[in-house]
Amino acid sequence: MTNRTTHASPARSVFIDKQSPKAFHALVQVSEAVRATASEAGLDRTTVELINLRVSQINGCAYCLDVHTGAALRAGESTRRLGVLSAWRDTGLFSPAERAALALAEATADPANAAARTSAYEAAREVLSEDQISAAIWVAVTIDAFNRVSIMSEHPVSPPHDE
Repeated sequence: MTNRTTHASPARSVFIDKQSPKAFHALVQVSEAVRATASEAGLDRTTVELINLRVSQINGCAYCLDVHTGAALRAGESTRRLGVLSAWRDTGLFSPAERAALALAEATADPANAAARTSAYEAAREVLSEDQISAAIWVAVTIDAFNRVSIMSEHPVSPPHDE
């Protein structure tokens, strides 16, 4: 068993969002445009948050998992579905459209996996419009970028207020 530190000293990282605010602001503007694009395409907020969470799970971004779990709950998502999200293929809890969006999210998080990409597109084309496919991919691309900002900045997860 290896001894692994679960969080690094802030002295070892740079909060790149604070260090380069213009670049971070541009990323925030992209996310706002992507959120509008998803809404215009007919992707509901819970599907967007499921994509955000699944990509954040794959990337291991604790900060984004914390933020988007709260956002998903506020959007009406159930704790049951959030609890099984990492194993979504093994449940009947997600609609065909959600399953297609999650497959696209996973393929976007691992773009070198051509088989997953092909399979995701095939499934998506059965239940999503091209606008929805594009929007789902843009959501995954955007959260992937935020994951990297938070991971490289070592953004901490704040303790709950009730502790």
